[in-house]
Amino acid sequence: MPNRPDAKRRVLLWLSVLCLALGALFAWQAQAQKASPQAGLALAMTIDDAIGPAIDDYFRRGLAVAQERDAELVVVQMDTPGGLDASMRAMIRAMLASPVPVALYVSPAGARAASAGTYLLYASHVAAMAPATHLGSATPVQLGGGGGLPGLGEPEPESDPETQERAPDAVDGEATESEASADATDEAAVEQGDPASAKRRGETAMERKVLEDAVAYIRSLAERHGRNADWAEQAVREAVNLTAREALEQNVIEVVASDLNDLLAQLDGRTVVMDDGERTLSTANLTIERFDPDWRTRLLAVITNPNVAYFLMIIGFYGLIFELSNPGSLVPGTIGIISLLLALFAFQVLPVNYAGLALILVGLGLIVGEALMPSFGILGIGGIVAFVIGSVILMDADTLNISLPMIGGIALLAAGLMLWVMTRFIGLRRRPPRTGQEELVGSEALVLEDFSGQGHVRLMGERWRARSPEPLARGQSVRVTAVDGLTLEVEPLASSS
Repeated sequence: MPNRPDAKRRVLLWLSVLCLALGALFAWQAQAQKASPQAGLALAMTIDDAIGPAIDDYFRRGLAVAQERDAELVVVQMDTPGGLDASMRAMIRAMLASPVPVALYVSPAGARAASAGTYLLYASHVAAMAPATHLGSATPVQLGGGGGLPGLGEPEPESDPETQERAPDAVDGEATESEASADATDEAAVEQGDPASAKRRGETAMERKVLEDAVAYIRSLAERHGRNADWAEQAVREAVNLTAREALEQNVIEVVASDLNDLLAQLDGRTVVMDDGERTLSTANLTIERFDPDWRTRLLAVITNPNVAYFLMIIGFYGLIFELSNPGSLVPGTIGIISLLLALFAFQVLPVNYAGLALILVGLGLIVGEALMPSFGILGIGGIVAFVIGSVILMDADTLNISLPMIGGIALLAAGLMLWVMTRFIGLRRRPPRTGQEELVGSEALVLEDFSGQGHVRLMGERWRARSPEPLARGQSVRVTAVDGLTLEVEPLASSS
């Protein structure tokens, strides 16, 4: 039988050898990891809609994720027609303060970085475009309503001077000299801040303020990254555009790349300007990881869609009206309050013209008032007019407008409802009365006894005192012509017919 102490020593020896082997293996793996570090990370995002609150939230969350994962670069594939000035500026502030470089890449082919997209491209650490893309049209659109936030939508087409009618040749020189003199006078007045001259030139003080602010803003972004500031000013003042190749030639962008891999290959070794100084990019072996819009972004995009928010407001209003008119039904009230809260949340982040919102609410109230208190169409027509005008001017942005067919459809639906209510009330007025003394007039009764002057008749199973100008016999049918208290005025059916 083997000695137990020797067996224990052999077990301990083998365990020691196993521990040493495992330790050596772990040390070798750690050394190998130090010798060959892991490839860096490039976070790829996608913006393919108008710049708004949902895109702003998605973009800033993407920058936070890139910072948490220690990404080397954030690449934003962008295709946008423009959007809200407030959301655009929030995105630019987040981009300039980001510790991770951001490359804005206008792609795929056919995409554009119009209006607000041009500002974002100038603010990015790296500006890149795919072939067959374009940017520009960065003129700020002054919004209606007198005091709304500026928006950055597509500019209105300018009149072509060549299509304007010219004066006859005999007075052409004089007209040209007078126009030049007027233009020079207007230019001097504008430089001195003369509002009257600005109005003659088709501008207001507020429009000039917004325009000059936008010019200074985009020039500061261009100067920060060493890009063409003069063309940027042109894009704001004259709404000009550039293709990808032209933008590269005029130093508006740095790279024209066919895809993400080509972009990363061209960015390797390039120096960019960060908030804390310059940094050299190392993008040769980066691993691309997608950070696409999630359900939260999609939900915000749906709720903040002007058409959806508008429809939610209509549903909420009518839901509450039906609940108040039929207390205890619960379903209309529940749906109405949820829809109304969602609409109010959307209006909080959208550029809403509150005069338009007030007109919509007044219009809906007048339409409901027409249903509850018929005024032969006065309240209803006024409500529909106020509703349509308020709906048209509700949104203070060119890229975030309510669909005119939706406005027309809801207005027609409200008009149809009002017309149906009016026809119902007219039909009810034409019906004979079904209760009260009015119901008795015209009814047939049966004489219970012979009488001349006053007697008794049976009407609807009841015994009534009756008065007749003619003698009546028992069992004769009579018609009620009037009611005098508890006495019926009757006449024989033959004479009444």
